[in-house]
Amino acid sequence: MTPRVLTGDRPTGPLHLGHYFGTLRNRVRLQHDYDMIVIIADYQVLIDRDVADRLGETVDGLLLDYLAAGLDPGCTTIFTHSAVPALNQLLLPFLSLVSVPELQRNPTVKDEIQHSRQSSVSGLMFTYPVHQAADILFCKGNLVPVGQDQLPHIEMTRTVARRFNERYGPVFPIPEGLLSDAPLLPGTDGRKMSKSRGNAIALSAGPDEVARLVKGATTDADRHISYDPEGRPGVSGLVQLAALCLDRDPSELAGEIGDAGAAVLKRTVTEAVNEFLAPMRERRAAYAKDMQFVRNLLKSGNARANELADQTLREVQVAMGTNY
Repeated sequence: MTPRVLTGDRPTGPLHLGHYFGTLRNRVRLQHDYDMIVIIADYQVLIDRDVADRLGETVDGLLLDYLAAGLDPGCTTIFTHSAVPALNQLLLPFLSLVSVPELQRNPTVKDEIQHSRQSSVSGLMFTYPVHQAADILFCKGNLVPVGQDQLPHIEMTRTVARRFNERYGPVFPIPEGLLSDAPLLPGTDGRKMSKSRGNAIALSAGPDEVARLVKGATTDADRHISYDPEGRPGVSGLVQLAALCLDRDPSELAGEIGDAGAAVLKRTVTEAVNEFLAPMRERRAAYAKDMQFVRNLLKSGNARANELADQTLREVQVAMGTNY
């Protein structure tokens, strides 16, 4: 059987270059050799906010981002969390397999809580890693392309799968995480690129927006450009971004700019990013002209995801003895 990849995103806004180099590039690379399943985790939008504003619009945007980035609608299944009841039904037995301290120790949950916009944290926040385990295991995913900050979730999924198999019998594979070459891409302020931090360059950004964002990026007082992520995070983040877009070594690129200073660095980054995003802009514009096709793609994905989830839930019920 063809190995299966499960990956996805929460529809909280436009995807950015950190998403692309962190996970999207791997999805595009793997999609023709694996059974690629991509989840739009719309239920999980609620983990760090009171309401999910304009969710339909955001889901449409995410679909366009996926297609613009190069996901092939002919071989990739894309579906939404809320459309697959059997997937979400797995959450209850999975929660019985983990302890509250294990959930509290999860570093990704801690980070989400720290950056949450809510005055208090919902129970859904703490169940987030187990919900992600259900996302991966409902389709028996073998490989999960992730950024480095998501590795704790993969380990939680592996724990849930092992404990279920030990308690009830072998049902689930033990998935592996796949890190990209650039698991953590700095944003325009030198910190991890993130929508919530306002330091991201969206895949849908136009040339003028890219120029504006790069122009306002953080540098430092040293005119000489060098690649030193620890000592010079702002400058080094810009160097890394240009290097990734140009498929260059960041140290060599920094050396070429040298004493030319931050102005030349920012011009280099702007040109590199705009050239890199140009084909994505063309694909996005083409798909945006036929949103009915895009939405039908999601309907087909939802139908297949339901078939997979129903089959897995039947196996779980048999294993647990709840198939009355």
